[in-house]
Amino acid sequence: MRIAILSRNPKLYSTRRLQEAGTEKGCQVDVIDTMHCYMDITSNKPSVRYKGKPLPKYDAVIPRIGASVTFYGTSVVRQFEMTGTFSINESVAISRSRDKLRSLQLLSRKGIGMPRTGFANHPDKIDDLIKNVGGAPVVIKLLEGTQGIGVVLAETAKTAEAIIEAFMGLNASILVQEYIKEAGGSDIRCFVVGGKVIAAMKRQAAPGEFRSNLHRGGTASLVRLSPLERKTAVDAAKTMGLNMAGVDLLRSNSGPVVMEVNSSPGLEGIEKATGKNVAGLIIDYIIKNAKPNNTRTRGKG
Repeated sequence: MRIAILSRNPKLYSTRRLQEAGTEKGCQVDVIDTMHCYMDITSNKPSVRYKGKPLPKYDAVIPRIGASVTFYGTSVVRQFEMTGTFSINESVAISRSRDKLRSLQLLSRKGIGMPRTGFANHPDKIDDLIKNVGGAPVVIKLLEGTQGIGVVLAETAKTAEAIIEAFMGLNASILVQEYIKEAGGSDIRCFVVGGKVIAAMKRQAAPGEFRSNLHRGGTASLVRLSPLERKTAVDAAKTMGLNMAGVDLLRSNSGPVVMEVNSSPGLEGIEKATGKNVAGLIIDYIIKNAKPNNTRTRGKG
């Protein structure tokens, strides 16, 4: 089987592990820089070109698309799909999951647990916005933020109002969310592949920090999930249409709530915390579900 990994950097842990795992299982795995791909869009023979040549037909593609290049990255994935390549996460599902507001609306419609969330375009009713999510303290998030950047905890209503006014004054789109105090600065990352949670870790924020992201000094450890937590993670990934996802949960007094569904979850933290070969399980899923691309050109390409 021939697999392409779309990644800006072949030395990244996740990219390297996926390539190693695929090679160990007898696959030919190529790492391709997403932003150096370009497209030949035709009715009868669409193709993806790279470094002056058409890429060979791949049986499967693993998108590792950074948030800052979502638009172009999903366009490239869509072009691969047009050539008959199986993508572990389809382009439309990646786009859906990257829109935080749309994600929350979809989760809400499916009745999946999530923090009470407010969204507004104009600051004339900030007090009502804060009140409707349960009052201060509240968490204020930039819609475009990643890895904890653009996430602020406002301890009082006055502080929240000032932060919201400042963000809105910069024409930034924000969400205002209920603060789940009982989570104690921790969350759970569930790694879902093919409708199953294959690994899970608990991330604990550093002292004095409420954001549990490992990039912000958080620590990770093995965690045992309840049946409801497992079901919530699987349902959240399914709602986004993702075959592979990192679903972040908080343990609230009312049960598990989903904070985010990530379409390009990192492997380093969860493999080290759990000792599981997550990369290998991803490749196993692809081998089982990707059909040979019969349109592939002969030879090395």
